[in-house]
Amino acid sequence: MTANPMLGVFLHWLGGLSSASFYLGYRGVKQWAWETYWLAGGIFSWIVMPWLLALTMTHDLFAVLRETPANALFWAYAFGVLWGLGGLTFGLTMRYLGLSLGMAVALGYTAAFGTLLPPIFRGEFAAQVLGTHSGMVILCGVAICLTGIGFAGAAGISKERELSEEQKRATISEFSLKRGLLVATFCGIMSACFAYGLAAGDPIKQITLRHGTPVLWQGLPVLVVVLVGGFTTNFVWCIILNIQNRTGYQYFSSKLRGQFPARATQPILESAIDAPGEEMAVAFDAPRAQPERAPMLANYCFCAIAGTTWYMQFFFYTMGETQMGAFKFSSWTLHMASIIIFSTLWGIALKEWKGVGTRTKCLVALSLLVLVASTVIVGYGNYLGRAQK
Repeated sequence: MTANPMLGVFLHWLGGLSSASFYLGYRGVKQWAWETYWLAGGIFSWIVMPWLLALTMTHDLFAVLRETPANALFWAYAFGVLWGLGGLTFGLTMRYLGLSLGMAVALGYTAAFGTLLPPIFRGEFAAQVLGTHSGMVILCGVAICLTGIGFAGAAGISKERELSEEQKRATISEFSLKRGLLVATFCGIMSACFAYGLAAGDPIKQITLRHGTPVLWQGLPVLVVVLVGGFTTNFVWCIILNIQNRTGYQYFSSKLRGQFPARATQPILESAIDAPGEEMAVAFDAPRAQPERAPMLANYCFCAIAGTTWYMQFFFYTMGETQMGAFKFSSWTLHMASIIIFSTLWGIALKEWKGVGTRTKCLVALSLLVLVASTVIVGYGNYLGRAQK
């Protein structure tokens, strides 16, 4: 199968749209604590959909996993666990730096480390990236992507400066630049571990191809392993919160037992690449009377929709990666840029930027233009690499 970088860029855009939109499903969940609906949806994100699609769209999944070297399975799983830890600290990044600055810093680290380190570990960076014209074009696209993330952060900071002092204290009551940068560094590197997990799973791709799996679906067995690792971290944390908040009964009983923390005050357990889903969901919430029972069937259905949409980001990601040829490491930059593009567009649609000044609007527009340009340049660099080959 011949690589098609432009198709790859389009598939990464679809993945970014899925990541930016998945939390909309959770807006339909009623009277469940955050940890309950996050884990219920996560079952579909990390277990049901990865296994279902891998079993139906690839060949001999269990045989492929049995033939995979133990070290490849271990590292793919371990990096999935570490990616989950990045999600655990993302909420702290927002607490100490605020949503806009925190997201810009965390996403910047995630984009840089997730894009550049895999080819360095493979020993391909000097020869394939620095040593070729197409590689340098892609590297330029990565730098432009980071610039676009910087503009997005600047737009957020500009917006925050337009708030009153009282509003600022309410938004970032625990602001600490030093502590926030340390946490954001850890968060960004750990969140980038998803890319490392996919790279560690390269042997799985080779084995599944030998079993007759089409090239386009070769990444699906890898997702099975990496997402089990992510499930481990998220499962442990959600169960801890269920016990702490006494909300574990919500999985089985519709009858409410007292009060549980409102969405806006609960810890956000999302990796940097999932943001700003929680904030987007809260924008839809409206005051309503507290009923005595939770709609169990509807809640599980909405969680299934949200969880499935979340998984689709990496379904499209692995498809897009197959189209990037020798420079598949650039897929992470395309994924990150696409998430920010569509998250920003959702923010505009939800009027999050309503009433801001001209400078802030210009920065938002500039960030979108630069990020879109970065995806085009990275795609063009991959096209050059295919032509040179």
